[in-house]
Amino acid sequence: MPRTKGDHEARRREVSEAVWRVLAAHGFDGLTLRAVAAELGATTGLLTHYFPAKRDLVVYALDLLAERTAARPRREAGAGLSALRAALLDVLPLTAEAVASNRIWVSSWDTALADPALSDDYGRKYGRSREKLRDLVATAQRLGELPPGDPERVAAGAQAFVLGLVVQALFSPAEFPPHRQAELLDDYLAALG
Repeated sequence: MPRTKGDHEARRREVSEAVWRVLAAHGFDGLTLRAVAAELGATTGLLTHYFPAKRDLVVYALDLLAERTAARPRREAGAGLSALRAALLDVLPLTAEAVASNRIWVSSWDTALADPALSDDYGRKYGRSREKLRDLVATAQRLGELPPGDPERVAAGAQAFVLGLVVQALFSPAEFPPHRQAELLDDYLAALG
């Protein structure tokens, strides 16, 4: 009996969850058709229906990661400096889910750097993130919560700070528990003022 469209979509969701579990457990180095098939309890032949080559699987995994990141609940914040703080806190590995997501993001950097098309895509993603931060910085400047200056430069510095803090927290979680990450972010924001 032929599969219906609903069956196909259900299978794609199952495959997505298996890809996510492999990424969370093994990072991008461990992302193979065989590993996903084992996680799914299926054959690699079934997966080649969805992903004819490993690069297709990697591109899909990166898209899945971006979708999950975009769909993640965000902190509620007003405007200005509180909104900037909330946006930066949302990047940090402050919860078990955020730790897993950040581990996957960081492990994906090597994969993206090795592929010019993926590298360009990542450059655009981080650029869009800086644009959002720039708008939050500009609002904080208009409200008098941050001194006047180039909001793009401040946004680039804030993004660099928070991504560096992500890496430190992932490698040394005992030294950078959630409360310390928040304290360091608050110190950084205070220094901007």
